[in-house]
Amino acid sequence: MGSSLGVCSSSSSSSRFSLPPSQSLFCFSEGGKIGINYGRVANNLPSPASVVQLLQTNNLTHVKMYDADSTVLKSLSGSGITVTVMMPNNLLQATATSTSFAAWWVQRNVAAYYPLTKIRAVAVGNEVFADPTNLTSYLVPAMINVQAALVKLNLDKAIKVSSPVALTALQSSYPPSAGAFRSDLAELVMRPMLHFLRETGSYLMVNAYPFFAYEDNSNDISLDYALSRPNAGVLDPGSGLTYYSLLDAQIDAVSYAMSALKYDDVRIVISETGWPSAGDANEIGANVINAAAYNGNLIRRVLSGTCGTPKRPDCNMDVYLFALFNENEKPGPTSERNYGMFYPNEQKVYDVDFVLGNRNSSTTKNNDGNSNNSTGSSGSGDAASNGTGETWCVADPSAGKEKLQMALDFACGEGGADCTLIQPGAACYEPNTIEAHASYAFNSYYQKNSRESWTCNFGGTAYVVSQTPKIGKCTLPSSA
Repeated sequence: MGSSLGVCSSSSSSSRFSLPPSQSLFCFSEGGKIGINYGRVANNLPSPASVVQLLQTNNLTHVKMYDADSTVLKSLSGSGITVTVMMPNNLLQATATSTSFAAWWVQRNVAAYYPLTKIRAVAVGNEVFADPTNLTSYLVPAMINVQAALVKLNLDKAIKVSSPVALTALQSSYPPSAGAFRSDLAELVMRPMLHFLRETGSYLMVNAYPFFAYEDNSNDISLDYALSRPNAGVLDPGSGLTYYSLLDAQIDAVSYAMSALKYDDVRIVISETGWPSAGDANEIGANVINAAAYNGNLIRRVLSGTCGTPKRPDCNMDVYLFALFNENEKPGPTSERNYGMFYPNEQKVYDVDFVLGNRNSSTTKNNDGNSNNSTGSSGSGDAASNGTGETWCVADPSAGKEKLQMALDFACGEGGADCTLIQPGAACYEPNTIEAHASYAFNSYYQKNSRESWTCNFGGTAYVVSQTPKIGKCTLPSSA
């Protein structure tokens, strides 16, 4: 699902406001892939065949399961959807101690469906380190035996083996540069696992949830920082890097932990991340507006190729959102049953698209079946409203200064934005930062073009907000 924008050029302009050549536009590289987790802990979900149709309709071509259910795998056959299957935790011991069991499981749950069903990977267990039955010692041996079974079937080149790791595997995660694996895991489990992933050309699966960190520390963590909305950023004194996204900080904490073991070259895939659309009274931040903002911002970043982290800026990272549906039989707090991006009736919980440049007004349904009109917001998913229907286009600092500079040059040059007020000495020149000037220029372009959704993207460096933004003492205009 990675997508390039198709608007590329070779501007050689080095001046922030100089006019680029007549045929120059900005160009960004192809992004990562957006996938989704298909959990089924519910008694009211549509049939697997209907789910496949839902995935295709919404351009979701990568899905991760929590088992290897035959009905689901048969329904995915011939669909073109790539799937990651999972071996449940309760089979790890048998798989680790018996090569014949591992071979039987792979034959029955993988080889029997491949290649008509495009199985991409086998997740051996899920968050094993957090499992109360203490299965940690079986994890890497089980992965090795699954890999050996794939090799015998000549499937090891096409199908990778990994295992999702929760952030609880970290002993320290703040600041990110202090990231380190737990002492009981680092040498005994993580080093051999990372060695296995490197040798097999696989990747580390990481489950990361900024929501939990925000919920526990809302007095210290900015909501904008947790949702990857424009914010002042958080400096890591150890590395000198500034973070504008809590998810980036979490993933880089894992990266630094990998670096400590000398495995910087192993790729990371975010195997789970999401934000609940509802929660209990004490679950701070669990609501539809925040869920739409978090997932919308993340989708936009990944597909536009701006998903690298400060430590790994060139990494186009695949991300699997959690989850496809609200699952009504999941235990725990209310939030656990409200991570879905779709209701069981296949209506969206909130208006977020899974492709770039496809933000239109749409109608979604509440649980009671009543319709709510919601207007798309260029991928930000921020459904907050000021009550006037006005919208503005602002820069995303997490896109990085280089991409913002390219987009700013275009907006003030060929794009025709009115950038006079951000020239030196003008009313909106301060603060003199690329992020602030880009917001002014992007908004001018957006307002001049009748606030069409496609005019607030700039290669994934901008998005729409519905609260009046300010640049220092300068309020962005809401009309051209």
